Amino acid sequence: MRWVGAMQFVIAGLGNLYPSWQLTEKAVLRADELGFYGAVLPDHYMWDRAEMPNKDSTVDTWVAITHLAAKTNRLKLGTLVTPIPFRPPGILAKMVASIDVLSSGRTILGVGAGWSRTEFEGYSAWVDGKTRVDMTEEGVQLILRLWQEEKVDFHGRFYNATGAVLDPKPIQKPHPPLLFGGFSPRMLRLAGKYGDICFIPPWIKIPFKEAKSVTDEAARKAGRQGRVAYAAGNFSGSPTKPWEGNFDMAVLQKEIETAAEDGCEFYVTYFQQKNYLAAMEQFAKDLLPSYAVHG
Repeated sequence: MRWVGAMQFVIAGLGNLYPSWQLTEKAVLRADELGFYGAVLPDHYMWDRAEMPNKDSTVDTWVAITHLAAKTNRLKLGTLVTPIPFRPPGILAKMVASIDVLSSGRTILGVGAGWSRTEFEGYSAWVDGKTRVDMTEEGVQLILRLWQEEKVDFHGRFYNATGAVLDPKPIQKPHPPLLFGGFSPRMLRLAGKYGDICFIPPWIKIPFKEAKSVTDEAARKAGRQGRVAYAAGNFSGSPTKPWEGNFDMAVLQKEIETAAEDGCEFYVTYFQQKNYLAAMEQFAKDLLPSYAVHG
């Protein structure tokens, strides 16, 4: 196939449900061998969706990523996304930095505000949406400082740190990529202000280019023009509703071409769980060589 332009591909749709962990592990290890750029997992303890079987039987995603990092060589590993208000952000910063060091610089921190009330009430504290986004921004500010400064004094509305030392620092400089996955206007603006990658999902209610312009404008105001890369993806399935139907490579290729035309450098690819490994193998054979990153 002809080379049509560089694109990095990230696999998703595997989930962190314990009953399907064997598939997740096999797929991630095989993606590392096939040349995919990365793999992302959702970060939930309890899923607030009644239709999901075994919805509360989960593994901790960051522990799982540590396990996968030890078994892979080059694949980037991260979340889509971590609800920042769910954990103390200083502890999260330490966890991600440690994994980045142990994996030789292969972590991605997905940034979200959280939506599952069930898990927040079970393991953290549930607050309204505006407050969760406020907490997300403040948490990101603290995480970035801990990753880059020798000693941190931070006194915010929600979080505090006095003389905090995070050592060793992450391998990736200036820090591991922040992947924003929210689709509200405010989260899009936060992606422009702080993000390295902005994933604009296909289920967003406004056109892709309009959403991208919101993030671009926020980046411009923050003096970060050109600092945010964009990711699109197919909604062929998800951890909660795996794709039901045949894998159509031609349709997927058109979606990828549209993403490239829209200025995306990353594509998040979901495969049907019932045939995940075979579909991923076919994708790697038929499409990866056409979008290879050269040089």
